[in-house]
Amino acid sequence: MIKQDLKSTEYNEYYKRYINKVSDNTELATGFEDDKKMVIDFFSSIPNEKLEYKYQPEKWSIKEVLQHIIDTERIFMYRFFRIARKDTTPLIGFDQDVYIEPSGANEKTIEALLHEFTVTRLNSINLINSISEENLSNMGAASNSPVSARACAFILLGHSVWHIEVIKERYL
Repeated sequence: MIKQDLKSTEYNEYYKRYINKVSDNTELATGFEDDKKMVIDFFSSIPNEKLEYKYQPEKWSIKEVLQHIIDTERIFMYRFFRIARKDTTPLIGFDQDVYIEPSGANEKTIEALLHEFTVTRLNSINLINSISEENLSNMGAASNSPVSARACAFILLGHSVWHIEVIKERYL
């Protein structure tokens, strides 16, 4: 399954900003592998003294952004799993800001955060590889909008790119 097969009716317009960050010829499983390397390489390259930096007091630190990427992957892959398995129960949204403080991201080492990301991503790749092409296109509802299983996964690929671009623009 490649991104160009994804239809705009499979996700809410809000997610277009993430979907558009993914190349049309990106294949789902290899895209997750490539993105894993990109995320690990990027966050590993940031000097330790920058990891808790916030460009404004109310914004997240770089460590907190990485934790947000991890938490969002957990939530979207849960959505992916339920929708791929034909569960049509509407899934509620989540308040991303509430998740950060109890995560303790700034108390974790970058190595611990990257390990957490890697384990989460490997689980995601395993799950993606276990879903048939047919079930990738199953539709469900999340955050009061229709969404396909495969859209949940492609949103994640663009989500990490989005946040890395923000870090490059505003933090480094």
